Amino acid sequence: MKFLDQAKIYVRSGDGGAGAVSFRREKYIEYGGPDGGDGGRGGDVYVECVDGLNTLIDFRYHQHYKAKTGTHGMGRNRTGAKGADVVLRVPVGTEILEDDNETVLADLTEVGQKVLLLKGGNGGFGNAHFKSSTNQAPRHANPGLPGEEKWIWLRLKLIADAGLVGLPNAGKSTFLAAVSAARPKIADYPFTTLHPNLGVVEIDGRGFVLADIPGLIEGAHEGVGLGDRFLGHVERTRALLHLVDATQEDPGEAYRVVRGELAAYGHGLTDKPEIVALSKVDALSDDLRAEKAENLEAACGQKPVLLSSASGENVDLIQRMLIRAIDAERAEEANTVPAAPEEPWQP
Repeated sequence: MKFLDQAKIYVRSGDGGAGAVSFRREKYIEYGGPDGGDGGRGGDVYVECVDGLNTLIDFRYHQHYKAKTGTHGMGRNRTGAKGADVVLRVPVGTEILEDDNETVLADLTEVGQKVLLLKGGNGGFGNAHFKSSTNQAPRHANPGLPGEEKWIWLRLKLIADAGLVGLPNAGKSTFLAAVSAARPKIADYPFTTLHPNLGVVEIDGRGFVLADIPGLIEGAHEGVGLGDRFLGHVERTRALLHLVDATQEDPGEAYRVVRGELAAYGHGLTDKPEIVALSKVDALSDDLRAEKAENLEAACGQKPVLLSSASGENVDLIQRMLIRAIDAERAEEANTVPAAPEEPWQP
């Protein structure tokens, strides 16, 4: 199934049904009277977060969604039926944005969340509604109110506990394959990873979700390479694992390039806890390892972990470090959640 994390669609709620103009015509009843019913309400447009979806591909080929018009009112004071609603089913982590692709209308992060996006138009009053002592035979009714319409953007941001960042061919997909059951495409050329991948990592009886995104290069925030559009998938993570290829000439410069792109993207990515690892160290001698590690430490300000996904060196250590960082962020979030206000005492 093709991965699609962004889609633009048109949505419209239903128009209200028109009220009816009708009069009683019954045998043996000398005086009839108005009995036109009201029109039914137009259908609403909802967005619901469901389980079992991980892409927005359904919205690639069906881009217009319109709720049904309410049924018109009828004689004998019969009110029209409500128009059928439209329910857009989206995966966990979907944001709903205005046509400007910036204003967020809703953020669906839990299965079962349901948001009313557009309300259907009210049905019109039938002529029975206008009956009075001075107007005993009204011959007019109201039309239904029109529904609402708009273009919206759906943007999927994967729900993961930790995210992998780095230049192309830094070993991110290899690490994901080594620690989880995910099987991303792995090759020795840049931009092998073309869309984000998720893997469930388990160690010491604990588990967390790890997200791998396509590599960044200098100028990604300006659209160079695959750009920075996939960085949204690590916005929700609690920790970042920054992999730097040890076979590069200048690991420190590679680190600065990626950090510069994270800073240019914003959204708090540079504030997240970061674990820095020098990957592919199995291809270096001991002296060269120390030299590259010293170069990277001078750039990032912390001692990098020497990592080899191929040989398994320090793979378990990295997983445990990520779990500790995730737990620390969860504890901090729990402590910063404002307490519910106490109800005032009453006798």
